[in-house]
Amino acid sequence: MGENGALLIDVREIEEVDALAYDVLNIINIPLSDFENRYSEIPKDREVVIVCKSGGRSLRAAGFLVNHAYTNVVSMQHGIIRWEQKGFPTKGDTSIVATGRDAASSCC
Repeated sequence: MGENGALLIDVREIEEVDALAYDVLNIINIPLSDFENRYSEIPKDREVVIVCKSGGRSLRAAGFLVNHAYTNVVSMQHGIIRWEQKGFPTKGDTSIVATGRDAASSCC
């Protein structure tokens, strides 16, 4: 993704991101557990893609943003699980995706 591309917002917890992260330039980690306090850090004038492990948390966060007047926001289905399966760039332990192990295995 270039500088003018969509901004990814990863709503996984810090421990999850430390273990396995999306390897892209335009990404911000705002854990869902702190999302209501920090969502204003997300610019309203950019295309925003909300991401997580499997798509459940990102869908909740995207809905929250839509309810707070964000108009150009989507949730990435299947999250980092599908991202890694498709061979897109990641940093960290990809065995987490294969085995389903992570710091917070429940998504919702």
